[in-house]
Amino acid sequence: MRNELFQQAKSFVQQAVMVTNGFEEGDQEQAILRAKNAVSSAYANSTDAERRQLHQFQDQLDKLQ
Repeated sequence: MRNELFQQAKSFVQQAVMVTNGFEEGDQEQAILRAKNAVSSAYANSTDAERRQLHQFQDQLDKLQ
């Protein structure tokens, strides 16, 4: 079964990276905030492997700020 919240988190993190690097237009602060919220929401219902990836996503977002 596919974890929708995990997929959303992954997508929002990718978008935040794109906005930060200038490949997409948008508000960087809002993109990062959305991504962080999505990562946080996905954590509770994730597998151990997904949690490890979510932790990596969080580290990636922390470096964007």
